[in-house]
Amino acid sequence: MSVVAVSEEVRHALDHNIPVVALESTIIAHGLPRPSNVEAAQGWEAQIRSGGGVPATVAIIDGVPRVGLSESELELIAMTEVPKASVRDIPIVMGQGLSGATTVASTAFIAQAAGVRVFATGGLGGVHRGASESFDESADIPILATTPITVVSAGVKSILDIGATLERCETSSIPILGYQTTTFPAFWLRESPFALDWRVDSPEEVAAIMSSRDSLGLRSGLIVANPVPADQQWDPITHDRILAQALHEAHEAGIRGHDVTPFLLAFIQQNSAGESLKVNLDLVTNNVAVALAIATAWTKR
Repeated sequence: MSVVAVSEEVRHALDHNIPVVALESTIIAHGLPRPSNVEAAQGWEAQIRSGGGVPATVAIIDGVPRVGLSESELELIAMTEVPKASVRDIPIVMGQGLSGATTVASTAFIAQAAGVRVFATGGLGGVHRGASESFDESADIPILATTPITVVSAGVKSILDIGATLERCETSSIPILGYQTTTFPAFWLRESPFALDWRVDSPEEVAAIMSSRDSLGLRSGLIVANPVPADQQWDPITHDRILAQALHEAHEAGIRGHDVTPFLLAFIQQNSAGESLKVNLDLVTNNVAVALAIATAWTKR
């Protein structure tokens, strides 16, 4: 896709078989408070570089989809009000010459178009609670159904309908691999009530599966479900209590449709004494490490 601008650093890495890990920008612009979001974003990029790889943070800058941001572009996304741009929004943001933060779906779409094969994020979007009435589902699933990129995530947030999300992934032929686990993680927590069919224990196994997928000509993405380390997960009792409160408050306030998720996330962050945010940062760091290991294994094949 010629309209995508690839930074010199990322292009050099792709041309010389150096591991590249894509990073989304919505978590920077909309998922973390300022100014700690800049520090977190710089930290994840430094983590990849220190491990011998190249970070490819994705965003739209002045109407141009970019894979790999300069320091000033990263700060622009982090410190100014920019829209959240999913795949449907990309041509609008481009056509109006705006800057935008890319979601999981649009990051996967743009990064894969540039030749990047591995992507680290926090949690995937999925099917929302009450979707049978609201039809509220993330665009992440349909985009990953047609975008051959490997996404390392800590599952989906527990505010979503995890069971329905897994069913939707199965229907969309999106493989899910538990990384050193047979249980699907629930973002802040290591485990949800849902088992996984497939487990992998090394980055080399993931790279081999990626290669097999390519040999078959399949276009679906690959989800690597990587639970937050045991000593970093949120206390399950506290999590369950605050989640129940958040759901109750949303119901009492009559919050519906696309307003539910921002309301729940804001309530949880405001009432968790910083714990939910700390876990969020820790799990992304953990996912970046696993994604870099997979990207490294991929370059050796």
